[in-house]
Amino acid sequence: MTETSHPVILITGGSRGLGRSMALHLARLGADIILIYQGAQQEAGAVIAEIGALGRRGLALQLDIGDTSGFPGFVDALREVLERQWGGARLDGLVNNAGVGVNKPFAGTSEAEFDQLMSLHLKGVFFLTQSLLGLIRNGGHILNLSTGLTRFTHPGFAAYAAMKGAVEVLTRYLALELGPRGIRVNTIAPGAIETDFGGGLVRDNPAVNSGIAAATALGRAGLPDDIGGAVASVLLGDFGWMTGQRLELSGGQSL
Repeated sequence: MTETSHPVILITGGSRGLGRSMALHLARLGADIILIYQGAQQEAGAVIAEIGALGRRGLALQLDIGDTSGFPGFVDALREVLERQWGGARLDGLVNNAGVGVNKPFAGTSEAEFDQLMSLHLKGVFFLTQSLLGLIRNGGHILNLSTGLTRFTHPGFAAYAAMKGAVEVLTRYLALELGPRGIRVNTIAPGAIETDFGGGLVRDNPAVNSGIAAATALGRAGLPDDIGGAVASVLLGDFGWMTGQRLELSGGQSL
């Protein structure tokens, strides 16, 4: 733990949706939270206020995960913030959650859309994690967000799922290479969740939502708290002997 005795967790894409839920569940279990947001400053500030109302410390920092040129300056700023506000330049956990969705048929996916997905979901995750290795304490935890779409398939998600499949492979390599430091690295793979992701496709389209519910063993689409609570349990619960694993949280979708 850090010198504050409270774990400090960094969450990318923490201003809304799954990231917001993760932050609040972690705060309820006693963690302090640093959120990374890209453009949603107002939403990020609202999450920080909610964390404060739970009695924990929160901070929001801006960064475009898809632009690696900003990483060195961000790491320097993060180190300074950790020293000043938490008394030590160490993170207890990193959650690589930031992402966007592209729902396009394989034949209609443009190179620009492919590059956007790669920059954010794969290149950004790879090099931001690499940049933060010096700040993650020995015995800490890295959690990468994937998707149920790496196991089951739906038309229109070839590029997105391919990036997440690469992240799952990366997770296993990181688990092996960071094992000597006691750093655990795992993947959470959500199924279809009711958020604004992908333009709110699951949340706002009744036909899509009911179709998912019919194909899911537990009979409904997922909610953000289904993921946020699980992430908090993995990071702060009794999962110290788990690394290199993929945990799917889909309610039994497309079994």
